[in-house]
Amino acid sequence: MLTILGFAMIATFLVLIMLKKMSPIAALVLIPALFCVFVGKGAKLGDYVIDGVTGLAPTAAMLMFAIVYFGVMIDVGLFDPIVRGILKFCKADPLRIVVGTALLAAIVSLDGDGSTTFMITVSAMYPLYKRLKMSLVVMTGVAAMANGVMNTLPWGGPTARAATALKLDASDIFVPMIPALAVGLLFVIALSYVLGRRERARLGVLTLDEALVDEKTLVEEKVEQTESVLVGAGGGSGADKVAAPVGGSGGAVALGDEAEEEDDFKGLDPHRATLRPKLYWFNALLTVSLLTAMIMEWLPIPVLFLLGAALALTVNFPHIPSQRERLAAHADNVLNVSGMVFAAAVFTGVLKGTGMVDHMAKWMVDNIPDGMGPHMALVTGVLSLPLTYFMSNDGFYFGVLPVLAEAGAAHGVSPLEMARASLVGQPLHMSSPLVPAVYVLVGMAKVEFGDHTRFVVKWAALTCLVILGAGMLFGII
Repeated sequence: MLTILGFAMIATFLVLIMLKKMSPIAALVLIPALFCVFVGKGAKLGDYVIDGVTGLAPTAAMLMFAIVYFGVMIDVGLFDPIVRGILKFCKADPLRIVVGTALLAAIVSLDGDGSTTFMITVSAMYPLYKRLKMSLVVMTGVAAMANGVMNTLPWGGPTARAATALKLDASDIFVPMIPALAVGLLFVIALSYVLGRRERARLGVLTLDEALVDEKTLVEEKVEQTESVLVGAGGGSGADKVAAPVGGSGGAVALGDEAEEEDDFKGLDPHRATLRPKLYWFNALLTVSLLTAMIMEWLPIPVLFLLGAALALTVNFPHIPSQRERLAAHADNVLNVSGMVFAAAVFTGVLKGTGMVDHMAKWMVDNIPDGMGPHMALVTGVLSLPLTYFMSNDGFYFGVLPVLAEAGAAHGVSPLEMARASLVGQPLHMSSPLVPAVYVLVGMAKVEFGDHTRFVVKWAALTCLVILGAGMLFGII
């Protein structure tokens, strides 16, 4: 019964958010609460939620202060040269921009932290996508897949978990997997090329002058469009025809969309008041030092970002009113992301506390046909897709992988092969609703989680299967 309810809870959540019948935060809280009552453990809901929140509290704290930190770095112009450099290199070509998104996400993923990768990637690429009116789900999908492949780095988490669970050396797991992972990354880049061609066919290629239009021109355009909307709001069929081209669905909507777009481009305004050109190298050094300290694990990541945010605010905006203004400017992102993390804690707390996740894993393992015993590495690779999507990496690597490894050992499959196969599902895992970093990605990109899910799942699953196929072809798995 717990197995059925577990799958039903996950399916209900995914269907409701993909159909946009509920917001992700509401679905993450209300659906598990309802199923907890169905299981007959409603009285323990509070304990499950507290356990889940306690486990994710450090992650929420890290995301809160990381968003403030990178938000301040965007305000002061740290990423402006990157944005303009990419734009000049890409020549306002959607194809090059999508490929550039994959490359940037892969490079930044070397730090091993998905949240940081998404914050830097979105900070650099979001203005380009908005300026060229490109699909934002393409950006989030490509970034998530590239980061998912790179998440298999020994310091990224999954490889270390697999090594710990099976008592193996992480380098013995990862190094032989490099050729298969390289094929996976090349596939993501090739896929980004295809998606970029689609965007190019849909939008065309702007000239560099059009892409680098200055703030004054933008403001003039907004004024003209606003006047058009106001005229259209005057009534009558003729007025409706004037208003329609601006937004496509009425004057008020058009005005709101254009106003939002204007705000989105302030990040590229070379004359904005928050720029701190004299402190550019200080901010660059601070960011490099912060990422280095994170990779070297000198301090816990939440502590590093807390210190970094406090230092960045103090140095760049020494006056308290200015600091309050910057915090207020980024409060929306902080609230959305941290709220999503705590809501996800309810979902994971109920899944784990009620025992649903354990029963689901056991059911899947028990239903593996006996004839598949000699091919347990292949089975593990395939199972890693749904299992790492529907549960945390800790749950999969510490709860399921040891059981699968025992079944494999009984048929002569080595633990190393099992561990390598278990890494296959990471490109899909990084878009799981149970991964806090994905909410940073969709939150900063202003993309609906359901839209991101609908777009990315099929491509991420295909990327996983490509890695699995390459691993089998090279004799790694």
